Amino acid sequence: MDNSSKKVGVSRKGKIVTVLSIDGGGIKGIIPATLLAYLESKLQELDGPSVRIADYFDVVAGTSTGGLVTAMLTVPGADGRPLYEAKKITSFFLENCPKIFPQTSGWNLLANMGKMIGTMTGPRYDGKYLRQLLKEQIGTLTIKQTVTDVVIPTFDIKNLQPIIFSTDDAKIEVSKDALLVDVCLGTSAAPTYLPAHSFETKYADGTTRTFDLVDGAIAANNPTQIAVTHIVTEILLGKFEFLENREKVGISRMLVLSLGTGEAKMEQRFSADQVSNWGIFSWIINMKGSSPIIDCFSAASSDMVDIHVSTLFQAVHAQDNYLRIQEDSLTGDSSSLDVATSENLNRLVEIGDELLKKKVSRVNLETGIFEPVIGGGAGTNQEALDSFALRLSDERKYRQGIQVSNSSESTYI
Repeated sequence: MDNSSKKVGVSRKGKIVTVLSIDGGGIKGIIPATLLAYLESKLQELDGPSVRIADYFDVVAGTSTGGLVTAMLTVPGADGRPLYEAKKITSFFLENCPKIFPQTSGWNLLANMGKMIGTMTGPRYDGKYLRQLLKEQIGTLTIKQTVTDVVIPTFDIKNLQPIIFSTDDAKIEVSKDALLVDVCLGTSAAPTYLPAHSFETKYADGTTRTFDLVDGAIAANNPTQIAVTHIVTEILLGKFEFLENREKVGISRMLVLSLGTGEAKMEQRFSADQVSNWGIFSWIINMKGSSPIIDCFSAASSDMVDIHVSTLFQAVHAQDNYLRIQEDSLTGDSSSLDVATSENLNRLVEIGDELLKKKVSRVNLETGIFEPVIGGGAGTNQEALDSFALRLSDERKYRQGIQVSNSSESTYI
């Protein structure tokens, strides 16, 4: 599954399709980064210290901050191997988020009033540091150069049209082979937080194509469904090269890991009485400095995707092939997209570590609420990732023609 294997060919095609999906969520990207660091450490225990997350997934999808994580997992170094270990992503967030989202000083009320006034006249942050940082880290690499296939949603504000960038599309359509820096800046340009990002590419005939992009979360804060649809489309078109018996492909032959960035605790959300008399300004921003309308759209987008994907897997009795890990009880600053204080950032690391110890949960299709899985040997998220790592390792070995155990046929809980 690593890029070198794709170039020279593996011993045989795979039995399953493997998918990693990472939600948007600003600084809360620290939570899935913590989980990915743990998963990669387990894969290294199984297959050696040189392996990386990207070696095990056919497709990595990410929106907004998830798009940044996707890029870091899949951008190649000079040797063609993934440049970053997963454990480096958390330190990347801790070091750079305070500069991407500089915090106002002074009394909280005055600071929040300043944020509100600033948001009425422009985005809270100018995005200059993020732009320069990505140029330094990624340089002139384009999306078709990622070490495994990526899918990154954005939204074109000029045409009111979702634009989905992928490695597969970039290899076919030159105008979609944008600089990875531009794709990352586009998918993370959250309205009211960061400025929109515009750039140009060329069509095959040399004419110019212009993109005017804002946050991919407007289209899909949780990109899991987009990733699954992308794979199915590639298979139907006969372009997906890594799977045997493609004519028999369905949801049951997909192994999907979907990582959320956390949601506010249920009782922390607004009541009908609170919002009944709100006008446009109250919906855009409140005294706590958050944007209720953006929070609502992001949560609804993520939850609807999870409900839909869960329904598909449960309908074919393959629910154990879909692992969604989400923290749904964030409170205070931890539920924000941009409170990048050292205290809050370190708290998000702790939340990621604590999430490993929580029981595997699955969305209740009637209520939309995450509930711990009861019975059937259900364990913690850490145990689920341990088993997931074993299945990923076995699939990789199978493709390499290495004898494996029967563990890849087992479930993750």
